[in-house]
Amino acid sequence: MDKIERYRQIIQQILTEHAQISSHKDAVKPQLIFDRENDHYQLAYVGWDEDKRVFGPIMHFDILNGKIWIQYNGTEDLIAERLVDFGVPASDIVIGFYSPFKRQFTAYAVE
Repeated sequence: MDKIERYRQIIQQILTEHAQISSHKDAVKPQLIFDRENDHYQLAYVGWDEDKRVFGPIMHFDILNGKIWIQYNGTEDLIAERLVDFGVPASDIVIGFYSPFKRQFTAYAVE
């Protein structure tokens, strides 16, 4: 299996696990979005909490230039560390929600 396909599977596994542990009410559903053609992956919540609309991303990953970009992490989990635990080298992980300036101070790739 090539590197990109392995990264796709790891991301999908992380998102699927988070979707299964959803603590929202029954009217709010986790929604997995896997765009393998363009390498965009997302977990969102969609539904209603009584009279309040719930809609928004929980996690978003992209694969760009052979690296996993964490574009958004709305959880308390340290997703970059989780990727490393799966065997992804830190040099292939970009914390995309940090500015390029701030990324240089992390243990991960700048871009």
